[in-house]
Amino acid sequence: MNPPRRDFLFGLGATLGTTAFNALLAEESNPLAPKKGHLPAKAKHCIFLYMAGGPSHLDTFDPKPELSKRNGQIYKNKNRLASAMASGERRLVGSPFDFRQVGKSGLWMCDRWQHLAKVADDLCIYRGCQGESVNHPTANLHMNTGNRFGGDPGIGSWVSYGLGTENANLPSFVVLPGEYYPQGGSANWSNGYLPAHHQGTPLRGKGTPILDLYPPKGVPRSVERHNLDLLAQFEKEHATAHPEHDSLSARMHNYELMFRMQTEVPGILDFDGEDEKTKALYGIGDSKTDSFGRRCLLARRLVEKGVRFVQSYAVGWDSHDDLRNAHSARIGAVDKPIAGLIQDLKNRGLLDDTLIVWCGEFGRSPDNAANRGKDGAGRDHNPKGMSVMMAGGGVKAGHYVGATDEIGREAVEVVHPIKDLHTTILHLLGLDDNKLTYFHGGRYKQLSQTGGEVISEIIA
Repeated sequence: MNPPRRDFLFGLGATLGTTAFNALLAEESNPLAPKKGHLPAKAKHCIFLYMAGGPSHLDTFDPKPELSKRNGQIYKNKNRLASAMASGERRLVGSPFDFRQVGKSGLWMCDRWQHLAKVADDLCIYRGCQGESVNHPTANLHMNTGNRFGGDPGIGSWVSYGLGTENANLPSFVVLPGEYYPQGGSANWSNGYLPAHHQGTPLRGKGTPILDLYPPKGVPRSVERHNLDLLAQFEKEHATAHPEHDSLSARMHNYELMFRMQTEVPGILDFDGEDEKTKALYGIGDSKTDSFGRRCLLARRLVEKGVRFVQSYAVGWDSHDDLRNAHSARIGAVDKPIAGLIQDLKNRGLLDDTLIVWCGEFGRSPDNAANRGKDGAGRDHNPKGMSVMMAGGGVKAGHYVGATDEIGREAVEVVHPIKDLHTTILHLLGLDDNKLTYFHGGRYKQLSQTGGEVISEIIA
């Protein structure tokens, strides 16, 4: 009796002459293998700098002289867009910061941006974006996954699904959390209904970067390799009998990736190879900027190694009170690291290939509860007016796009919802939102949910 064809193919693996053949099969079966996009890409990688809590557009990149003129006035607006929990009399709050124009392009920034001002001519500030939610968890999920209620893949997962990775020894989507997770937790970088290979991989800033990355003490890599090979054999048998179940295959792929990462990750996290000038550029060594500076430098090292999408979080932007001190501290913690990241990428010839996106889940309101006092005033949540700062990756450098009204309550020019921002990011990376779909729950799904529009004014 002739042996089954699969047994014959399995037997080929026992000969040395089939090494190249097996390598080819492994590459074809790798779900994170590099893929060609739908259209010419302006960027190969994306670094998403997420300011959790909602930075105020009115106190960063969108000055409002009229708001300052009317500071302290009673604000009566039955359709106001501040926090749903706020009640009582409201007063307008002028910015506690001075604004000035910087760079040859003359972009407006508040005076707390000292280092970012030096790279102003590389920036594109989009001021027409609008969200839908005033609550942090739902707003975070909306900005990160396109769905306010969770369960959908993060934008980095979609990029991983669409493009794969340039480095088989690293995840395609890496997350660098802040001091604590944003509201909504790990659902912000979940793979959702996409295969598990595309879930964001968090790297911890302290201690072991990935929990359980290494085997227990006393277990050599040779034993771990033997265990993985044995599991792979069982997985192949299971897949043959149950081809409709792909979760085990995804888990095996993650085991293999973790095995390879044991040698790759320590080198990326080791900054000893960076000269002191580079570390200083990111603010490493300064207690105010060290934490975010390390995440920004790590983001550069990751994209340099071929990671497609890196998301770095900075928390604490929810300034309902004492806006002057709260936002001064937040800007001071990220200003030098962000400017250093842009300059470092530019010096290495990587900025053109790397799209940088900076934003939070929403902007802030021009008004606040009157009883909070003039000196300690802050701002409530405002999804209808926000600023998104972008750089590199094919965006218009040294440009403003869009505008809010005279007091910054609502976007009024080049107005687009979050799904259009997502569609534009995908477009810059060479992906068409309408073609980047996945069949789930009886229909083809996409990041924009129902289809988005490219914000052409942003693209160079």
